[in-house]
Amino acid sequence: MTLITEMLDSYATGSELKREHLIALLGVESTEELLRIQEKVNEVRREWVGDAVHIRGIIEFSNYCTRSCAYCGLNRHNRSLKRYRMTPEDIVTTALKASKMGFRTIVLQSGEDPFFTAEILADVIREIKKTGTAVTLSVGERPARDYQLWREVGADRYLLKFETSNPALYARLHPGSSLKNRLRCLQDLHELGYQVGSGNIVGLPRQEAGILADDLLLMRELKLEMAGIGPFLPHPGTTLARHPAPDVSMCLKVLALARLVIPWAHLPATTALGCLNPDGFKLGLEWGANVLMASLTPAVYRQYYEIYPQKAQSDKAVQMKLLASQLRRDVAADPGHGLLTLNLNNRNREVKT
Repeated sequence: MTLITEMLDSYATGSELKREHLIALLGVESTEELLRIQEKVNEVRREWVGDAVHIRGIIEFSNYCTRSCAYCGLNRHNRSLKRYRMTPEDIVTTALKASKMGFRTIVLQSGEDPFFTAEILADVIREIKKTGTAVTLSVGERPARDYQLWREVGADRYLLKFETSNPALYARLHPGSSLKNRLRCLQDLHELGYQVGSGNIVGLPRQEAGILADDLLLMRELKLEMAGIGPFLPHPGTTLARHPAPDVSMCLKVLALARLVIPWAHLPATTALGCLNPDGFKLGLEWGANVLMASLTPAVYRQYYEIYPQKAQSDKAVQMKLLASQLRRDVAADPGHGLLTLNLNNRNREVKT
């Protein structure tokens, strides 16, 4: 019996994967062992979240940002980027069209743009919620009172990636901010009753296997209901422009282990993964993911929401539906609320919180 088989068999009996196990699994290179991991991951995915693929519609309504994140093309020092803001009316109109197209979740995402006050976004959320769709927000670090207002008017979920669990690396990547404050925001969101999403970036400078293992353990500690795991992609308008992108295999291993560590969570095959590899969306779904994100940002703006290069070339919803069909997986008809929120924890394996 190989070490990998022993660890996976131990997991199957209810034992949690520990840091040393995760580091060992991240180091797997053997095709045979990788297939063993993939088999287990798909077994766990079917048990917890089924075969259905949730397609979320995302509206990237502003690319203005006050932050200086070293990996992001929206950083405030990037003078070559044409900036835009959608009007609140245009955001609502786009969301209403998406609802009529059948999207059950609308994701509102932007840079950290102070133009969009808590009250402005609250009005947008109120109008979208009239359609019965779920609303996910991803607008960065805000005061708890802003989060509270948005929750009161109907926001269901919030995505705020921690990017890395290592405080020193976080500080290098995010000048003027701290991991401590990011985690404080995530705690505020939990306490307000949001379905909370977070996640990491794979392939950052000085990111060893131990840091990736700690990222995965932090996801479990945070009791995430969504986890975005995407590769680092170098952008010429950042200080990390010359740092190489990671190999797709490491991204898939981290995604797969996230499925084992937080089996109840919704995990997207991220747009970044689709940009890293032509088959990125397909590979993500084969390695534990159950969510795809379709851009609904109007074409006139889409090319300027350039967190990383080629982002605007991501697949459209119709292509995502075709991909799900090719993999013999249905497109979900429900909003895909988190299992922890829905109190559906009476599965074969107890959710350990």
